[in-house]
Amino acid sequence: MQILAHRGYWNEQILPNSMEAFRNALNRGYGFESDVRDYLEELVISHNIADRQAVNADDVFRMLQDYSNQFCFAINIKADGLKDILSQAIEKYQLRNYFLFDMSVPQMMEFSEMGLRFFSRQSEVEAKPVLYEKAAGVWLDGFWSTEWITEKLLQYHTRNGKQICIVSPELHKNSSYMKFWGKLKSYNMDLSKILLCTDYPDKARSFFNE
Repeated sequence: MQILAHRGYWNEQILPNSMEAFRNALNRGYGFESDVRDYLEELVISHNIADRQAVNADDVFRMLQDYSNQFCFAINIKADGLKDILSQAIEKYQLRNYFLFDMSVPQMMEFSEMGLRFFSRQSEVEAKPVLYEKAAGVWLDGFWSTEWITEKLLQYHTRNGKQICIVSPELHKNSSYMKFWGKLKSYNMDLSKILLCTDYPDKARSFFNE
């Protein structure tokens, strides 16, 4: 299992979505997921409406480049109209190990036309991923339940050449995440290429990989 640290590697002393959280994730061998939007015509990292305190996305891209694109950046698109500035940044920093997700459908179509790497979402609400044929992968997100994330579903996406990123249940305040992890680990398939986005990267790495 490949581990993505949700909003970086943070704790009570280190804020999520901070440069320190991102640097800590990379230093520990994790990719990460975070939120990108625009502020004063620049890309910034911010889950909520951005202000001047938001981390400049260029600094994050530059840091990933310093690590030679070893680690994946799952880029949660929080605003429309970012295609040009985002495409320029991806090219400028030669970002290769990334995917974009959670954008609106019109924006997804534009990203697809520009050749940007995006994942489509599948959840209890979105049973059929939009633009599945053109997507590089699928973001599997169980808002209320993970019962529908079955071995058969994962094998279906894998057979279709799609990369898979699974949202761990604790991101939705679901305390039964260990039960879900156990179910994933029991599947008769290679989990080494599947991504798991989690608030507990160390625990996940130990559980799945050690």
